[in-house]
Amino acid sequence: MPDHGRLRRRAAAKRLGEGAQEGASRAVLGRPRPEGALIVDDAPDGSVHPLVRLAQRFTIDWLDRADSAVPPQIMTPDYQVHIGGIDLDGLEAYAPATLGQLTQFPGLLLTVHDLVTTGDRLAIHFSEHGASARHELRTATWNGVALFRWDGERLTENWTQEDYAARRRQLADGRPDVVGSPMVAPWTVRPAGPDPAAEDVVRRWLTGAAPGVDGVRWDDGRDGPLIGPDSAEVAEIFSAGDQVAFAATQSGRLRGDASDAEGIPIPDDPVRLGLAGLVSVAGGAVTGGVVISDRLGLMRSLSRR
Repeated sequence: MPDHGRLRRRAAAKRLGEGAQEGASRAVLGRPRPEGALIVDDAPDGSVHPLVRLAQRFTIDWLDRADSAVPPQIMTPDYQVHIGGIDLDGLEAYAPATLGQLTQFPGLLLTVHDLVTTGDRLAIHFSEHGASARHELRTATWNGVALFRWDGERLTENWTQEDYAARRRQLADGRPDVVGSPMVAPWTVRPAGPDPAAEDVVRRWLTGAAPGVDGVRWDDGRDGPLIGPDSAEVAEIFSAGDQVAFAATQSGRLRGDASDAEGIPIPDDPVRLGLAGLVSVAGGAVTGGVVISDRLGLMRSLSRR
């Protein structure tokens, strides 16, 4: 996933133009579909769904192999990325920023812990892990949640949060976290139907959600909230069966214990904390899952005030 330092330097880059490579990738990756049509499950039994196949190529061919030829094959030229409070417009902004992280972590691997799809949208809970060339090859593993849209052929938009605070901690102290258990067969997941009621549950839950309750794991397992949330803006949300994926931003006051831990004064005005999650809903309540927050981005923004 993108390196934040490079992201800010490249966020204003121009979009990558249409070209011959686009036409070739369309022929390889899938057939056209009518505008606005919903692909629920157009893969024969026993085969990999085409959207899941894109996620597989994103994971293995692009991130694990660091093959710079892959993004134009699996993403549209105007591919949009929303990560850590930054919006990247087009492959010219996204691909070089991500290559920066892949260069810092040569041989980086991505492990999929969970994957859901509706056939039109897809979400992954994952961890990235490797050794940093900038830190004498100290190792780290950090979790993330990514949501994707596609146009029936290639990926068009992505919302991601990664726990860069956990990565920073491990690279500083030299003690890597354990990589979580992989999903046994992520690439054979079939599309599941939506549950609008479950999405409503999560929308309400987000206005006050915090670590330490609901059986939801936040970031690296921390149980102390950074903010006292009183509202949430949802940028993207979808359900696949009883699981709901979302990208959102909570607003609220910075907690005193968080302020003390980081040595940052509590601001007078509310702060904003970006989130991405994949949670389970049962009996009208959130019962488990994972949430990744942009806690490092929040603390960096406060330290600059």
